[in-house]
Amino acid sequence: MIGNTTAGNSGMGWNSAPLTVVIPALNEAGRLPLLLADIAQAPAALIQAVVVVDGGSEDGSQQLTRLGGAQLLRSSAGRGQQLQYGVALSQSPWLLLLHADARLGANWWRGVQQALAAEEATWAFDLVIDAPGLMLRLLERAVWLRSRLWRLPYGDQGLLLTRSLLDRAGGIPPLPLMEDLVLIQRLQLLAPVRSLNQPIRVDGRRWQRLGVWNTTWRNARLRRAWRQGHSADALARRYYGANT
Repeated sequence: MIGNTTAGNSGMGWNSAPLTVVIPALNEAGRLPLLLADIAQAPAALIQAVVVVDGGSEDGSQQLTRLGGAQLLRSSAGRGQQLQYGVALSQSPWLLLLHADARLGANWWRGVQQALAAEEATWAFDLVIDAPGLMLRLLERAVWLRSRLWRLPYGDQGLLLTRSLLDRAGGIPPLPLMEDLVLIQRLQLLAPVRSLNQPIRVDGRRWQRLGVWNTTWRNARLRRAWRQGHSADALARRYYGANT
């Protein structure tokens, strides 16, 4: 089910700022308020709305969304579907797509402002994993290289792009998994992929729980299965089952 739109404390009014932030969420009460606080540091003239699309949280995420001043939408669970719904109900010319467990660095919005004035491109942050360990630092470096050499950031790095570019790419695939890979591959054909040269810090719990090598190998196997034609629903069951 998609629907049951609920406004945050400021109502559903829109201003003329150029950017809407869309965040799919599911049981992220421990991290989501911190992300909303980070977003709130940006100048009011930059952000038209912050929209959290909740997939049925049972941990207070919906209430915290309202307290954080964001607008709440309710949707069936599935990250691609949640993103698609949030984008469809927004109105700004620019979109910033973030995962709910992310944290943004100080003055993160300066890189976004520069991107808004630059050539049309898909922009992403530089991944930082919020956990200690040499292997995680090496993983961050590998992601840095992948993003710059192969122009292949994933959704946990955040994606900044224009609505027109997203529309030309066919919109966000309503998939429960691999939606970011499909989207970025489409976007690569249309415009450059650039770095914002700003960090985005993501929760390190899955790497800590499963181990860096196991997590990396598992993700690579999922991507290979996707290329071989396995359904996104089946892969999502494997992925999220391993993360419970």
